[in-house]
Amino acid sequence: MSDMKTRLNAAVFGEVMLRLSAPGREPLLRSARLETWFGGAEANVAAGLAALGHSARVITALPDNAIGDACLGELRRSGLDTTHVVRSNGRMGLYFHASGAMQRPAEIVYDRAHSAFSLMPHEGWNWDAALDGVDWLHLSGITPALGAAPARAALDAAQRAREQGAKVSFDFNFRPMLWQGREAEAGAILGELVAQATLLFSSAGDLARIMPLELTGRREADFDSSAKAAFARFAGLECIVTTFRQSRGTLEQTLEARLASRDGVIAAGPETLAGIVERIGGGDAFAAGLIDALASGTDHQTALTDALTIMAVKHSIPGDQCTVRHSDIAAWREGSDLKR
Repeated sequence: MSDMKTRLNAAVFGEVMLRLSAPGREPLLRSARLETWFGGAEANVAAGLAALGHSARVITALPDNAIGDACLGELRRSGLDTTHVVRSNGRMGLYFHASGAMQRPAEIVYDRAHSAFSLMPHEGWNWDAALDGVDWLHLSGITPALGAAPARAALDAAQRAREQGAKVSFDFNFRPMLWQGREAEAGAILGELVAQATLLFSSAGDLARIMPLELTGRREADFDSSAKAAFARFAGLECIVTTFRQSRGTLEQTLEARLASRDGVIAAGPETLAGIVERIGGGDAFAAGLIDALASGTDHQTALTDALTIMAVKHSIPGDQCTVRHSDIAAWREGSDLKR
């Protein structure tokens, strides 16, 4: 387990959304109620880092209205620095969610066009101020999918962070639905961001979008070979990480993880989950856990195992954000109750 030798000054850049969820395991709008949560891939990672004891700031844009006020308050309650949250015109991006049950899969419907974040011009961000003192920046492939301006802003942020010596982690997080109409340019844009990353969260299939790869359908072998090709192409990459999920229904799943470095490949897991409460945010919790461990100088095997444990524990916590602490990792491994 990480001993917190290093306390990061981390930053994330991306859109925060309002999630509207059907209660329990109902289909969408079966009843007149919806439960609300705030979250987003990058903000979820920031919240996870804050729970693990780091300083984490969110760089985003929120609408200048009551919904934006509520979101800002929630980010602050999660222990996040909101100094560089811009309030602007536009709306709050939404997504509607219904949990799956038995063999019925979960359902997500996005309603995020013309959000305050996506409408921000790329020159509207002050990166010198927003990244001042930051030693780790986290981004995801969702941001460049939202349009040309967010894509340019993400690249500007990554380049500025690298210029000042910060680490950059990038979660490929390819969402075909968000790239509709811009599929032809996705590979080049994502490749530019991968080139700025020191830590990359990506599957072999993701890497095949930016490089010519021959995949065999054998997940471990494909990841290992694609990672080797990525290291050859991108000089700044230090680690490439992926997770595997095997489902035996909505409530029972098995998680595994694999990390490639220039020294070789290691694996962690399996973590077998039963009675899953929440799957959303699991990958973001994994990212926060790995960043926490690597920043503290933990060896790769322990770091990967800790991150997978945090991902597993997140499946017991409702909502988008992860509140797992270091003590929870030990409790999970011992099989004891998590103390809250």
